[in-house]
Amino acid sequence: MSECAISRSGTAVAEVPSPPRWAVRAAYASALSATAGFIPLHAVWALGIPLWAHKEEFREWYAVGGGPYLFVLSGLALLAGILALSLVRPWGLEFPGWTPFLAGRRVPRRMLAGAAFTVSVFLLVYTVWAAVQTVNDFSDDGIFSPWIPVYGIPQFLVWGIGLAVAAQSYRRRTFSGT
Repeated sequence: MSECAISRSGTAVAEVPSPPRWAVRAAYASALSATAGFIPLHAVWALGIPLWAHKEEFREWYAVGGGPYLFVLSGLALLAGILALSLVRPWGLEFPGWTPFLAGRRVPRRMLAGAAFTVSVFLLVYTVWAAVQTVNDFSDDGIFSPWIPVYGIPQFLVWGIGLAVAAQSYRRRTFSGT
């Protein structure tokens, strides 16, 4: 089964196979991990609520820019979720009609795949670093509870691996024969 990306002029842009079910699942798992897994807890912290944090240390950290930092991280997580979905949705092949100046144009596939692979590598390297840090320094001295990585590490693994799997599928589907 294949799908055909149609440009606004009505001509076929490229014949690209539909993503396999496992790639769609990986992309959605990655997007959910980025949004439903990452954003809610970070949004709570961004609003100044010291959930699973030491109140005094949190307030000091928050006062010197912790809130805006967490809002930016949440925005980046949302973008990463959109990136994951773009690897298995038609708008990963052609910009949708509502995008100014880009509507109907082909998405630069190398750029999209490269961004997905780069983000997934960063997430996986960060996950390994966080796991090593947690094992080496499991103490209650920091701003946040030392148990936060128990939640965060599996969530980042799903996010990073799902993104890498979806990116690999996207690369195979869109670069074959080019």
